[in-house]
Amino acid sequence: MGIIIRQSIKGTVVTYVGSFIGFLTTMFVVTSLLSPEDVGLTKVVLEVGFLFAGLAQLGASSSIVRFFPYFKDGGANNGFFFYIMALPLVGCLLFTLVYLVLKEPVTDFFIKKSALFVDYYYWIIPLIVFSTYLTVLETYSNVNMRISVPKLNREIGVRVLTLLVYLLYGYHVTGKDGLVAGVVAVQGLAMLFMFFYVPKIGSTSLRYSVSFVSKPLRKSIFRYSLFLIAGALGGSILGKLDLLMVTSHLGLESAGIFTIAFYMASVIDIPSRSVTAIASPLAADALKQGDFQAAKTLYQKVALTQLLTGGCVFVLIWINIDNIFDIIPNGATYSAGKWVVFFIGVSKLVSVTHNFGGVLISFSKYYHWSLYFTFFIVAVGILTNNLLIPRWGISGAAVATVLSCLLSYAAQQWVVQRKVKGNPYTLGMVRLILTFCVVACVNHFLPRLDNPWIDGLHRTAIASALGVALLYFLNVSEDLNSAIRIALKRIFGR
Repeated sequence: MGIIIRQSIKGTVVTYVGSFIGFLTTMFVVTSLLSPEDVGLTKVVLEVGFLFAGLAQLGASSSIVRFFPYFKDGGANNGFFFYIMALPLVGCLLFTLVYLVLKEPVTDFFIKKSALFVDYYYWIIPLIVFSTYLTVLETYSNVNMRISVPKLNREIGVRVLTLLVYLLYGYHVTGKDGLVAGVVAVQGLAMLFMFFYVPKIGSTSLRYSVSFVSKPLRKSIFRYSLFLIAGALGGSILGKLDLLMVTSHLGLESAGIFTIAFYMASVIDIPSRSVTAIASPLAADALKQGDFQAAKTLYQKVALTQLLTGGCVFVLIWINIDNIFDIIPNGATYSAGKWVVFFIGVSKLVSVTHNFGGVLISFSKYYHWSLYFTFFIVAVGILTNNLLIPRWGISGAAVATVLSCLLSYAAQQWVVQRKVKGNPYTLGMVRLILTFCVVACVNHFLPRLDNPWIDGLHRTAIASALGVALLYFLNVSEDLNSAIRIALKRIFGR
């Protein structure tokens, strides 16, 4: 775990700085200058673009991590860069055509409650290209063990430019067309930055050797990519299903409230992005060598680390949730999403604990198993959203997400246990969950102060002190205990 922590420190620091910028932007600028309908419009435009971009990659992101070890020892990586540029190009052309063909059914899906989205239908096309290549180039940087600069680009660069777009719109320098064009253009600038950066850290030669890619390797790449494309179809829809169905059932204003609430919960999985990015190549190497025990140990350490960091963030958000809505502009409007924060937060904790199991499956010879239950989970998501949104509104969509998440990861873990002999569960994880429950219970009995800032500070201070003490004395993680002892020694000088 030491190598993972050391290599992910820079990426995590950058991610948290970017998240702080994103927090200020979303909680104070967006809620103040944009209407809930504007928030919903920009979010749906981005999510639809990301959905088709996920398909247009043709599985390139996962293929890069899985097959880079087979190419990286040769000169110019044996033409690897050519393949990762050519495959998404084919995907962009193919799925742009699909998107154009689907205009009528997509329009019918949104026209009743969210007709404004239809006016910006064609803005999705450049977004597909920008997002596809941005993700592919970031993944190529990851396998070259460079994550901090790509994260600086996405987590800080994109957020700062997006903030500028919001300010220009909020102060009436641009109109709604400028708002949508701006958020799309930001993705394009981020992609261009990666095109300039990648040649500095790895081979970008477009020369390739057909003879190097043997028939067995070519067959393996083709089969792997084919299954990933099919899986991405279900996975991309599942990840955006709740927002899209809220938009269709309730309109862009409700989608905007859902977006703000979802954002609050989304910070829970921030640390997992850096850890997973660094740990994934290590898992690919272990599984290539058939070392299931090493992969299992890695899975447990990653899961515990991610549940620890994600759970701490979730607890701090939830004990302060009323204060947050009291502080942000138009908080009374956005407080309708309070229980969205809770249920999405729960789903995030399930995800950060188990998502590395999906990485293990995708890099093993059993990768095709993920396809068998992906579409089943999409069907469950569609069914539960259709049942729960009319009854409970945006909270119903969040509950549907939790149910889909639980079923999805239960099925995935069954496959991981059966085929790769891995599971994330340890005694430390049980102690960790107990710690979170105790802190939440103690918070429930704390008196509420009139000033939300002061109330938030006193709740956070008590919860933090109690949480750290419990984590230390329950010995949840030896690495964590060692870090606490070092911190105490520096503070008290002994």
